[in-house]
Amino acid sequence: MTPTAPRTDALRRFAETSLAMSGVSIEPASADASFRSYWRVTGPGGTQVVMDAPPDKENIEPWLAIGARLRAAGLHAPRVFAVDRAQGFVLMEDLGTRLYLAELDDTSADALYADALDALLRMQTQVDPTGLPHFDEAFVATELELMPEWFLRRHLGFGIGCDDWDVIELAFRALINELRAQPQAFMHRDYHSRNLLVIPRAAAQGDPLLESPGIVDFQGAMNGPIAYDLASLLRDCYIAWDAERVEGWLDAYGQRLRHAHLIDTHVDGARLRRWFDLAGLQRHIKVLGIFCRLWYRDGKRHYLADLPLTWRYVITVARRYRETAALADLLERALGARDITEPCGPATAA
Repeated sequence: MTPTAPRTDALRRFAETSLAMSGVSIEPASADASFRSYWRVTGPGGTQVVMDAPPDKENIEPWLAIGARLRAAGLHAPRVFAVDRAQGFVLMEDLGTRLYLAELDDTSADALYADALDALLRMQTQVDPTGLPHFDEAFVATELELMPEWFLRRHLGFGIGCDDWDVIELAFRALINELRAQPQAFMHRDYHSRNLLVIPRAAAQGDPLLESPGIVDFQGAMNGPIAYDLASLLRDCYIAWDAERVEGWLDAYGQRLRHAHLIDTHVDGARLRRWFDLAGLQRHIKVLGIFCRLWYRDGKRHYLADLPLTWRYVITVARRYRETAALADLLERALGARDITEPCGPATAA
């Protein structure tokens, strides 16, 4: 998202004041699905990143608070150098450009996921969730409702009848019950390959806070079900792995959860897999709605190209369980033979 001219000027003044220098170079670093944007600032001493979070649209306090919790636990959230709360600017450490998504392949995956799973275990065992919002029934239901509104109605133009609502509500109730039954812990809530960065090992030497991966986009963290971040990571909406490999990672992590006393010893592999499947299903149902909303409401069409993988996860997992199989039938009927990536009209923001 490109800032307006006055905001660009304000961002530059913030950067130059914070760095005590003038004439810095400012280039786009990245943008995300919110109203935040990120700008790489280059001066004689190297690079930093400025987060631009317009105060009328974004609250930077959760980002600052969660980042502090992660760093206190030895995780590599960006260091913060300067903050302007009134304008919504944060000057932070530049974690680089090596997103997991670009680095992952058949050769690198085991090592990169080993690091990501180490970081996840540390989050779940050492980051205090006290005071965080709970991933409770009302919140989960609100997320699930994004799918019928934005995916079925807006994207597919599907008229949802009374019988269809019965199917949807029964499936949603089953998912809510499953998520509530899981042990609860700190939950990043968007832990995947576009929010993790490879940090060179040389950069980490001597500093216990500089572990790979670098972790970003954590401001939505909550106290939630133990398998949610695991499903977000291993059933990533942007990259897929074969089932056997995912099950191997899942089983190994389950042993670590038991050893850390995050799950009881009576939680066997089948039960953990059910938790993992259904936490992922809730997430992916929500994401079907979010990806569509990002186009129709916000004008970000490229997210429609990510619908097929998310759709595949939803249909495959929903068919696996009696409580959700009818939802898979309904979704396949709604889609029919159409191309899921093609919009059903213009974006309101376009």
